[in-house]
Amino acid sequence: MRILVTGSNGQLGSEIRQLAPSYPDYSFIFTDVAELDITESGAVKGFLAENPVDVIINCAAYTAVDKAETERTLAYRINVDGPENLANAALKKNILLVHISSDYVFEGTHSKPASELDPVKPTGFYGATKLFGEKAVRNSGARAIIFRASWLYSAFGVNFVKTMRKYGLERGELRIVSDQVGSPTYAPDLANVILQILPKYNRHDCDIFHYSNEGVASWYDFACEIIRISGIECTVTPISTDEYPLPAPRPAYSVMSKAKICKTFGLEIPYWRDSLIKCIERLDAMEKT
Repeated sequence: MRILVTGSNGQLGSEIRQLAPSYPDYSFIFTDVAELDITESGAVKGFLAENPVDVIINCAAYTAVDKAETERTLAYRINVDGPENLANAALKKNILLVHISSDYVFEGTHSKPASELDPVKPTGFYGATKLFGEKAVRNSGARAIIFRASWLYSAFGVNFVKTMRKYGLERGELRIVSDQVGSPTYAPDLANVILQILPKYNRHDCDIFHYSNEGVASWYDFACEIIRISGIECTVTPISTDEYPLPAPRPAYSVMSKAKICKTFGLEIPYWRDSLIKCIERLDAMEKT
């Protein structure tokens, strides 16, 4: 199976690259914007003409939630035009497209874990672009899998775990929002699931799956565990969303149900604290080398 990974310098793409040696039956082509600009349809067509593949895993995304409110053109090009170009090319060449979306497609006012069939209503421009990207993939008619993930973190890139460790050491005190609730997603866990299910996916249309680690946490809960597991001397104080205003609104409750993906593929999803421990042990080891 020949797999093209776009956005391979990001968190998820980097983790897929790390896992690649564990999947010897797959051959990978890793690209980022320097090798393949997915916002240019001609570039996508030309690349696939020269590099035939069976699967595209689209990890390329504009993820700056607050900047998206002002950098709308760029966010739209990457999160909507890019997936659309990939989907249209995938349709013509009978390629399976795996596209990564977000919990931000939901308004976050529900009180139980959202299923794939629940109504979507993004509240910020970033969430809107992720939803439009999903629609572009679905409307293309391409064979595709859309994964909605939440609170993604890893040993690579910029993310909440690395930021909390940095500020915890520098400041000794953190004030973290406690009234926004969701489920963290450790990128290697999602990467493994994607690579494991590829041979098992036999549908010929587009399907959507939710994936995050098991369990529920507020950002405050998440920060407390990051600081505790890291062994950092730091006080973490809970605050409300109103005390920490940001340009883009966040879902108050973005827990997603994983029942569908677990039933479809027989998965056992790790608990979020267990995966967090793995990430922090890995970060500690990386910092020592």
